[in-house]
Amino acid sequence: MSPLRKLLLASTMIPLAACGADDIASPGEGVIVVPGTPTTPTPTPPTTPPGTPAASCPAGTTDGGVVGNRRACQVTSRFTQDTVLQNVPGVAYALVGPVNVGSDCGGDTAAPLAGCQSVTLTIQAGAVVFGSSGNDYLVVNRGSRIQANGTPTNPIIFTARENVAGSATDSSQGLWGGVILLGRAPISDCNTAVPGGSANCQQVIEGTTGSLYGGATANDNSGSLRFVQIRYSGFAIAPGNELQGLTLGGVGSGTTIDNIQVHNSSDDGIEIFGGRVNLKNLALTGADDDSLDTDLGYRGTIQFVVGVQKPTGDGDSHIEADSNGNEDAAPRQYTRISNATFVQNRASSGGNAVLLRGGTDYALLNSVIVSSQNCLDIDATGGTTVRAADAALQDNGPPLFRSVQMSCAAPFRNDGNVDVATLQAIFGSGTNNNNSAYTPSLLNLFMNGANENAVAATDPTPFNADPFFAVNAAAPNRLEAVAYVGAVNGTSDTRFQGWTCNSGYANFGGSGIACTALPTT
Repeated sequence: MSPLRKLLLASTMIPLAACGADDIASPGEGVIVVPGTPTTPTPTPPTTPPGTPAASCPAGTTDGGVVGNRRACQVTSRFTQDTVLQNVPGVAYALVGPVNVGSDCGGDTAAPLAGCQSVTLTIQAGAVVFGSSGNDYLVVNRGSRIQANGTPTNPIIFTARENVAGSATDSSQGLWGGVILLGRAPISDCNTAVPGGSANCQQVIEGTTGSLYGGATANDNSGSLRFVQIRYSGFAIAPGNELQGLTLGGVGSGTTIDNIQVHNSSDDGIEIFGGRVNLKNLALTGADDDSLDTDLGYRGTIQFVVGVQKPTGDGDSHIEADSNGNEDAAPRQYTRISNATFVQNRASSGGNAVLLRGGTDYALLNSVIVSSQNCLDIDATGGTTVRAADAALQDNGPPLFRSVQMSCAAPFRNDGNVDVATLQAIFGSGTNNNNSAYTPSLLNLFMNGANENAVAATDPTPFNADPFFAVNAAAPNRLEAVAYVGAVNGTSDTRFQGWTCNSGYANFGGSGIACTALPTT
């Protein structure tokens, strides 16, 4: 056990750390002692026994009583200064209503809005944060950052009150809002008549009434989310206006997002509205709508994704991508995914594992799709000519598929737009693709077996290049070279073990606990 952990266990109340100009000393600096001055030893406070609530809440939070075996400590509705939520034994932090990190600083990094608050919220590894209703969610506004960095053995958990109380099940969903990150990277659809991708092109994020995103800073930095679970989230504010597990609006390539599990969202697992952020190591389990939804000119890379839907429920596509119905909106979407394993196992029919619509530009590489539904539906094949405004854009055309293995009730679906022969031709134009002779040999639903390991992989690294904007070579989570297809290269690959939670229909093994439980502190 680390010295920090021992220190935390030895305390029944550790205050939130708020950093500012008036700070004199930092935790751990000790007491200044003048030589020759007698000192009195400080008594050690009693420890919080494992599995019992803390005796009180950290300073700066409000005691909301005991939920399950933790004390519910309500945070402020708006963080106005840099703040640390510490991992205190026996404490779970409560979100009540929309909780904002900072206030909107606008889309122009060179000219922030007057009076805006630029704040960093840090959440320590192992901390638990929960909401009690659909209107409880966390928003990181433009110009502010979140630093929520768990560890492989001590993830940060965002969840619902029922989960803390011990009443959540493998069927629970939509019990609270979710997590929203907003940034100043380009988007394609603006709420005023300005060019897409400009500093004043902005939009209101889904699930809120006025939180804005968008700008012109491709490498904008909204902070870091690493080794994080988001459980039982998602909520419909109104038809077509829903909170997801994780919502990213205009998030830039300077942001780090990896090792994220979204479990049992009542809407999408992750939805990305524009921006340039790259993501890696995503476990998307039990989404009741789409596992991964990309919109409004998102241009980025995503690698190592496991998507597993519940055997029952309304789970829709694993991938849904569009340009909000306007394929001429600039910047065009160009999503590049490598090493995904998508498994649809629900009994109803008529859906699609992958739905690309709105003329989206797309590249799917080194991936495995197994479904009781249709594998692929493309509603528009993309532009056939390059418009003058996009003269440098070379990806304006049909989606690309390389080393993709599909085994579904039907490989292709025509729902009234692109015919099956055209879909077959698009898919078949790629290398090492298979839509008829692939027999899944997946182990434990998502781990590669002999048939997956026999497929020649495609080097995804050339797809890091994007001619639409100056590529930030230092951007986190760019695609890395691999020699296999799928997200998990057999039973010896522990990429998703330990930091994820396990359910009855998606068990990642390792030291991960059940999604219906929380770690004992």
